[in-house]
Formats: sequence, C-alpha cells, structure tokens
Amino acid sequence: MSTDAVRMSQWPSDQEYVIPVAPGPDVVTVTIDGKEVQVPRGELLIKVAQEHGTYIPRFCWHERMKPVGMCRMCLVEIEGMRGLQISCATPVTDGMVVHTQSPGVKTAQDGVLELLLINHPLDCPVCDRGGECPLQDQTLAFGPGESRFVEEKRHFEKPIAISETVLLDRERCIQCGRCTRFASEVAGDAQIHFGGRGSGTEVMTYPDEPFSSYFAGNTVQICPVGALTASPYRFRARPWDLDSVETSCQQCAVGCRGALESTSNRLVRLLGVDLDPVNQGWLCDRGRYAYEWVHSDARVTTPLVERSGALGEATWPQALDAAADALRAAIDAGGPEAVGVLGGARGTNEDAYAWARFAKGVLATDNVDAQLDDGLPAEVVLGLRRATIDDLDAAAAIVVVAPDLKETLPVLYLRVRQAALENGVPLVDVAARDNGLTHAASLVLRHLPGEVGSMGTAVAGAISGHPTHTEADALGALIEGREGPVVVILGRPSLAEPATGAVHAAAQLAAVPTVKFLPALHRGNVHGALDLGLAPGFLPGRVTLADGGPHVAATWGKVPAAPGLDARGILTATAEGRIRTLVLLGSDPLADFPDRPLVQRALAAAEQVIVVGAFTADAGDHATVVLPVTVWGEQEGTSTNLEGRIQRLSRKVTPGGTAMESWRVAGELAARLGSDFDLEQTAEVQDEIARVAPAFAGVDSSLLRRARDGVVLPLADHAHEIEWGPAPLGAGVSWEPIPSGADAEPVPAGADTGAGETAAADDDASADGDPAPTAGPPTPAVALHAWAGPAAPAPVVPVDGYALRLVASRTLYGTDRSVLESPSLAGLAALEAVLLVNRTDRDRIGVADGERVRVTSVKGSVELAVQADGATPQGIAYLAANRAGAGIGDLVDPAEAVTDLRVETLR
Repeated sequence: MSTDAVRMSQWPSDQEYVIPVAPGPDVVTVTIDGKEVQVPRGELLIKVAQEHGTYIPRFCWHERMKPVGMCRMCLVEIEGMRGLQISCATPVTDGMVVHTQSPGVKTAQDGVLELLLINHPLDCPVCDRGGECPLQDQTLAFGPGESRFVEEKRHFEKPIAISETVLLDRERCIQCGRCTRFASEVAGDAQIHFGGRGSGTEVMTYPDEPFSSYFAGNTVQICPVGALTASPYRFRARPWDLDSVETSCQQCAVGCRGALESTSNRLVRLLGVDLDPVNQGWLCDRGRYAYEWVHSDARVTTPLVERSGALGEATWPQALDAAADALRAAIDAGGPEAVGVLGGARGTNEDAYAWARFAKGVLATDNVDAQLDDGLPAEVVLGLRRATIDDLDAAAAIVVVAPDLKETLPVLYLRVRQAALENGVPLVDVAARDNGLTHAASLVLRHLPGEVGSMGTAVAGAISGHPTHTEADALGALIEGREGPVVVILGRPSLAEPATGAVHAAAQLAAVPTVKFLPALHRGNVHGALDLGLAPGFLPGRVTLADGGPHVAATWGKVPAAPGLDARGILTATAEGRIRTLVLLGSDPLADFPDRPLVQRALAAAEQVIVVGAFTADAGDHATVVLPVTVWGEQEGTSTNLEGRIQRLSRKVTPGGTAMESWRVAGELAARLGSDFDLEQTAEVQDEIARVAPAFAGVDSSLLRRARDGVVLPLADHAHEIEWGPAPLGAGVSWEPIPSGADAEPVPAGADTGAGETAAADDDASADGDPAPTAGPPTPAVALHAWAGPAAPAPVVPVDGYALRLVASRTLYGTDRSVLESPSLAGLAALEAVLLVNRTDRDRIGVADGERVRVTSVKGSVELAVQADGATPQGIAYLAANRAGAGIGDLVDPAEAVTDLRVETLR
C-alpha cells in the first residue's frame, strides 16, 4: 500500500478512499478506454480516470498540489490531439476519447521508467520504501522488464540530514518535485529546492539552514521513492510486518486523521489519512512523531499508593479503595465542595462522560474543569454558533482572533492558508504581533495587548455594515458581494491577560447573524471534555445545570445543586484548604497552568492528590494515589475536534502493566461509593451518551461505526453531511437513512411508515446500497445552550512609556510531556523562556541578543535572556508559555488587565 494514498482501513472495503468530486454546473462526457463517463468540465484527466476505475501511473502528480507535468509518466493518447498528452495537466472536454493502454503509451511508459532507473539504485531490499514504493510497483506493472543500462550508477554520501527528522538519499531522487512543491505551496516554508543541472540535479536546503518546517514529515510520506526517509522510522520495520488501524491524532484540537502502525506491540509510524473535511492527508511533525511518548520509560503502569510518606506499588483493589476513602473523607469533612477535579481533555469522550457522571452524579461536586485557565469560558465555547473547517474554503471572510495557529493548531493553519491563497477568501489577521498567517492576510489589524475587545467591536461593525472609522472598515469592501459565513477563529490571544477582551470581542461578533466560530483551544480533546460536562455549570450535551438537570438526573440520580469553581478557583481553594482532595485526570498543571507558583501551593496544601494518568510527575512529589490508565493508541473510543466532529479512536497496542481505561476507573470508584454505572463496553458508554447528553442525540455506537468522516454535533444540523461507510457486522442506525436521490422524508426507526409497516431500527439492508444522509435524526431532548453575550469590555489601561506590554502564548515544541517524552521531538523543544522584543526596544535597553536582563512586573521579578524579534512591534514583548523555569507564572497577575514589564540590564 502506497503511503501517499493511505487506505481508509476502518472500513471493510477494497477501494482506496477517493475524495469526492463536487459536480460542476457543466457536465461533459468523456470516454476512457472504451468506458463512457460523465464528469465536471475542466477536471483533470488523471483524476477523472482514477475516480472511474482507470489508474494512470504517475510520480509527480498529487491531488492536493498543483500539476507540474515533470515526470511524464502519465502520458496518454487523446484522439484528435497530436502526440501523447500528460494527463495530470490536461482538463477534460466534452467528447474527449482517451486511450491509456495503447502501444504508443506503453512504449512511452517503458522509456520513462528506463530513464528513471538509469541512476536509481536497485537497493530495494534495504530501502525503507521497499514494499510500498510507487517506483517499484510501477516498474513491475508498466516497466520494460529488464534494463539495457550496464554503466556505473552515480553515488552520493548517504544519508544527508536535511532536518532533525528527515534524511535524504540523493541517488534515489527522481526529481518529481513533490517535496519542494509541498514545502512551498502547502506549508509555505520554501526551505528546500532543486540545485544543480542535468544528472547532477538534487534536492538541497539553503546553506547552513535546515529544513525546519513544522510539516517536514509530509514530504517523506508523499515521496514516491525512498529518497526522503524519516529518522524515527528508518530501518525500524518492513511494510509487510506492520499492522495498521485508522485513528485521530490527539496532539491538538484539529483531530487529524491518520493510520497508526505497529510491529511487535510497539507503535512505529503514523501516516496521514486524506480526510477531506479535516486534514486532507497532512500532519504536523508533532502529531506525526509524538506517538513515541506512549512507550516512555517514565510511564507508570502499576497502581501506587502512599505509605509512610512514599509511593509504593499496590494492587488495583487497594489503590481504588484508597482513592475512594480519600474522596469519602473529603466529602464527610467539607461536603462535595471539598473535592476538585482538574483535566480530562486528553482522554476520550467516553472517559470524559464517565468522570463527569462520577464527579457530578456520584460526588455531587461541580468543581470540575477540563481547561486550565488557558482557554475561554465554557459558556462561551459551548454556546457560540459553530462553523466547520470546510466552511473556511467558501467563507465570505476568515477572521483570526487567536494565538498563532501555526504554533497551536498547525493543520488548521494549513487549511486557513489554503483558503486565503488558493481560494481567494479574505483573511483578517487580528493580533498584537505578526504570526504565521500574517503573510497570507488580506487585512492586518494590530492592537495593543489587552485591547482585542475594541478591535472585535470594529470588525463586527465592518461585517454588519456599520463602519467605526477605523482601519477595520476595509473589511466591508473585502466581503462585499461574497456569499457564505464569516468564520471567526476565536481563542485566547495571550495568556498574559484575562479572557475578558476575547470574550467581549466574541460577544460583538456573535451579534452579527452571518458570523460562525471555530474555537482555538489547547489540548486534543478539550471540546469533547467540555461537551460532556467537564466544566463548571454544565452537564453532558451542551446543557447547563439549570436547563439539563432534570433530564440528566433521571439517569444519574442526582446532579450538583449549583455551579462550581473553574480551574483557577479550584487551585486557589485547594491552596487555601477549602478543597481537601484534588483529582488530576491526565492533567499536568505544573506544565499547563499559566500560574505555576499557585499550582505548587495547591499541590502542597492538598490533603490527598489522586493522579488518574500515565505519569506520577503530573502532581510533582505530592501524589498520594496513582491510578495508571491507558492512553492514545492503547484504547478505543471517540474524540471531538474543534468543529464538533466526533471521530473514532482505535486501539493498536496493548498497554504495559495493569493500566486500565480511565472510564472504567471512574466506574470502579463509583461502585465503591455506592453507585453502579452498569457499563462494560465502550459501545455501551457511547449509547448512554446518546441517551443522556442532548447534543449527542442519535450519535450512538452504531452510527459512529457507520459515519466514515465522523459526525458533527448536533446531528440534527449536520446529518446531511455524513459520508456513509460500508456497514460493519451488526451495525444499524437508530434512524433510517433514505436512498440517494429520493424525495421522501426520512423515517425515524420504529415509526409508522404510512404503509402499515414500521421502519427498521437496524439498517443492515442499506449496507448493500449507498445510503444517503438523512435530515431526520433525533432532536435534542433539552434545548442546547446558546450564548451571544453580553460581555463587559476589558478596562483600557494607559500605556506606560517606560514598560513593554507582554504577550504570552504556547509554541508547538515546549515542555509539554508528549514532546519531552518523544525522543524525536525532545531535541526540538525550547526549554528556557526567552524575552522577544523589537530590535529598537532591545537597543534602547542597551543589550545584545542572548544577554540576560531583569524583567519586573507588578507580580514579581525574574532574569531572562533577551532576543530581537522582527515579528514583535515596538512597545511589546513576547514570552512563550510552555517553558521550564522562570517565565509567565512569575510575572502575570490574573487580576491585572494587562502585564506591563520593566526591563533592565544586569550590568
């Protein structure tokens, strides 16, 4: 199987996943090898042939990049046209007659392959591409059978490291240009190119500059030969020894689809799967290589319980009893409010639901938060009108009010960049400093840190036709005459200021009917965790305690009486002794929470710290009970991405030790506290979610097995978007799909069809056909939470002419545990915070790059290295948040509207 066209392995089909062609208004008839087909006018011939069962060999063509016609392997004969034509650059026309198997075509293919093999080494047995190499496959299928070339082949030093993870074997390169075109066209990182002439042509980087793209691993996957290989996988396994499942990456909230592969119960590779609505085949390097942390030596796989001041191994019954006793004692002493639960955004949806039920339905505490004071309030995220990633391609405009997407949501960055540069969608960059998308923006709106709310007001006015006489008014002209929604990518622009400004901007923009939102939050399944109730004031299914309480309590038995504390409130209450027992759900607050000193005080003050995760270090040295759980790649389930799309996660390897699924741990603790969840299988948890959580109505285990591209919530609004896969054994849906092209209204399962029959609940028969999406799935039992403000504006703080105003956000590689515990990524992580300032400000301070300075805020003072940065305007300073040692936790006071820094030399 070629790795540049990964099979949708989840579905029992012999066909590779093909991106559907959207029919154009003008359909033409084309005859390919005697087969007549109707296709949209202007579609490329190579793609038309592929989608109708005729494979035309190719090396340079990739359907996600522009055609270049470099390899000449795709030559075909077209009646009425002189000579042979390259099908990768030939659009179809009405009446076109194409021959792909004629003698002339075969002779040309023989010649192209013979030319490519003149200098290509025949080292297939030791090449990483052997067994999945397009050149190998096409030589066998279309080549001459033997070579006439007897001279010595060219030789180069091998391999050459062009990046930390990509190695180049120059003698294998066939100059197809896929890697250089991807870097330039798709990633926007034109750091590799062709150099030399004739047979001396080779891929090279700029002198002394490595290929440092966040997306470099994609060039390895799309390389049609073994010229580019990934250092983490090189010589690790052979394709025929690998076992593969389809899953979703959980390194960020985009949820990129991938094929996870293992050998000997060890993960060795993640390949991008071309899921059109989400990642379109691409992965960032963090997502591609972070599977390594699953096998970290630092993981704990046996329960631990504190005895005599030290953690020691225990059996599961002993550890569960100790945890249950700690929770019971806290509640007996201080009521449900004496327990706090942090995290849950790195597990599955099933984990999140079980822990929400345990915390809110068994313990009756609402002190639960999956976010760690680094996102947006749950009532905002859950209540905004949600866009889909696909909406970006046809939007009236895209407005980015978020931290740098290239650093935080890399593949979303690719989709936004593509929409702006390839589809011509106006892009508005609203930020305090330049970022990865600034080069692609149609309108750049800069504001001082702390003033994003006023900029949001101006943008909302421009969209709604009420100019504010600011530079934002230019947006009105950009969207004039354009259809589609205005998609706002909304996040926390800076961790050096409260979320107040971003929330105010959201309220102003949400008041415009044509605006939809994509939330830009940190952590892989944060949206699934919020959707399923791991937030104060909310229950599973995007409903509040007040609105959804009676409905949920009918299954759970009880729910909390009032909204609880968020993450900062939980840690503050713990530090003050009001919360006695703290539960960490796969959460690393010491690394993730912006205020590290507060975390340290809270962990030290807690009477009991229960870690439900894979690392004891999540609680520093303060864990009293550690319950080891399975992680991504070791358990099945689902996750929800930033657009609300639920996708399946697959189990590929068996966990070491006695690690247990997190949702089972919640069930075991519930049983010890007198509540029986009666959940034995993942599918049972999914079915209960569909019954209890209003936003998940109809999204049961059977539908999740059938929905090839996942399901976007709420189902009632997105059922027509479902791409149906073949039905796995025993998979039916609880509502009846209608045949493609049928005009009849959909019939819910069990309803009277009007013909004396009842609609079947199990749609086994539809597996033989091509079931169409239905517009009639179950509607939510409770009205879903909606939010459109109002929200108070952030106070305007006068500019201090002697200070620099701080912006803080995360970078892709930092002190995140999945990075540090992945050997291939750990070397890319920057561990120490560096203060980035404008060159003019650096010179005014009177220091050189790398020199240490004293940085002081109203909260404290630290010493940091300083560096000039062209992306940072005068009067502003930038600090990366995910760094060890001194940093934003020592400088940022959450009570202050902005963080102003005084910077002094140490001389």
